[in-house]
Amino acid sequence: MLVLVGIVCLSMTVGYSLLEPRLAEAWLHFWGFVPAEVNAVLAGPPPAWLDQHLLGLVTALFVHAEWLHLAGNLAYLWVFGVAVERGIGHWRFLLCFLVLGSLANLAVALQMGDATMPVIGASGGVSAIIGIYLGLFPNRRMGLWIPLGIFLQFARVPALLVIGSWFILQLLYSAFGPMSGAVAWWSHVAGFLGGLAAALAMRLFTGPAVFTFHED
Repeated sequence: MLVLVGIVCLSMTVGYSLLEPRLAEAWLHFWGFVPAEVNAVLAGPPPAWLDQHLLGLVTALFVHAEWLHLAGNLAYLWVFGVAVERGIGHWRFLLCFLVLGSLANLAVALQMGDATMPVIGASGGVSAIIGIYLGLFPNRRMGLWIPLGIFLQFARVPALLVIGSWFILQLLYSAFGPMSGAVAWWSHVAGFLGGLAAALAMRLFTGPAVFTFHED
């Protein structure tokens, strides 16, 4: 499923890059979600929530307007997603990516209110996978190349320290940073917290033995 998500994201970005500017803008509006439109639908009665504008909360996870943004998301997804998919299974991995990523997008839509620019990117789903990783493997160490002057030193750093530092940066960007293209920083925070909560729930009902086996 990790490979499948990557292929879909890559295909969508290739398709976007081949379009002329006018069609490219329409592409973002079609596959992404517009906070003002999402909030307008949610303001109605629940039976009216079955609307195409809410579907964009899901499809936006596969859309990127910049190759650098796509590369960053896929890199994070690969680093943390392999262990997570092995730990919780293929279909549960895909379900967590889609559901938690969509909820992160929903949180962004609610936070942005009447904004009319489309929001895109897999950041919410990727952040959810990072949160699940930390919840399942809190004591795991990650191999990193650390620059020491002109040399690189390989070290195994606790995942809690690596992910904790990353999460603090997301909070700072969410509070003080600008929007990057059509991607909202709050999706990182919401996705991570949702993933961490999901991992704790899975540990509660499944137990730590299965995850310890896959970690080894």
